[in-house]
Amino acid sequence: MTYKDYYKVLGVGKTATTDEIKKAYRTLANRYHPDKTKGDKTAEEKFKDINEANGILSDPVKRKKYDQFGADWKRYEDAGAQPGGFDWSKYTSGQGGQAHTMSQEEFSAMFGEEGAGDFFEIIFGQHSREKQGRRSRALKGEDFEAETTLSLEEAYHGAARMLKIHNQTIKIAMKPGIMDQQVLKLEGKGGRGLNGGSNGDLYITVKVARHPEFQRRGNDLYCDKQVDLYTAMLGGKARIKTMKDTVNVDIPKETPNGKTLRLLGLGMPVYGTKNEFGNLYVTLAVLLPEHLGEQEIELFRKLSALRK
Repeated sequence: MTYKDYYKVLGVGKTATTDEIKKAYRTLANRYHPDKTKGDKTAEEKFKDINEANGILSDPVKRKKYDQFGADWKRYEDAGAQPGGFDWSKYTSGQGGQAHTMSQEEFSAMFGEEGAGDFFEIIFGQHSREKQGRRSRALKGEDFEAETTLSLEEAYHGAARMLKIHNQTIKIAMKPGIMDQQVLKLEGKGGRGLNGGSNGDLYITVKVARHPEFQRRGNDLYCDKQVDLYTAMLGGKARIKTMKDTVNVDIPKETPNGKTLRLLGLGMPVYGTKNEFGNLYVTLAVLLPEHLGEQEIELFRKLSALRK
């Protein structure tokens, strides 16, 4: 039996972290994927080995067993591996004594560090045929990742994009209210599966660009609006731009600087729902008059005297 060093297949060390293994797998799977190698049998076998290695090393339980027993970890387990060692009771008649559990040290001393393969070939010769079956098992295709950027207006109204990914053009429709960094999953739009396996999926990360006037927090929007001193003191109207249109808003008299008004339902659409919106919060900035004339200054002096 040929021993496979799964760490060598992925090009990582035995102390590699899960993230390092994942990164190495994605790089190699992308390089040797059948869509790129176009019928190269050597590359196809390499792709199968890469998937096989990732299937073991990305699973903490399987990786631990592989590190202990090598490429024959699965057969060792099926044959009677236990936490304390190897249970020979499966292969004894059950007469004339109790079963003995062989430790890993005893096993290595008897068969050698590389002897597990020969041991299993002797006891389980039929497994060579089963291994061939495993090599041709169905494999799911590689998952693809992509990203696109929308303006806040596009996120408000909904938008569509045409993306070219691995030589295929895909149209993506995004609903109103989509969030920044939201990930969309398109099933079956990833790499082609092998041996009848399903295609991989496409994951698209949506980024929403910053807006010069509005800040978004969840489904709510925030903005600033300047009002003159006289409107703030006496009350009046202010025209405020929203993502939908421009509205007239009542400014109460004696409105202090920094007061925030809440405009119900004028925020972002709630993603995946109809006729449901967040709110718009408008912070008022009171502008003080500049370049006062003598008459204006005199009026302010009289007002100041009245307030004393």
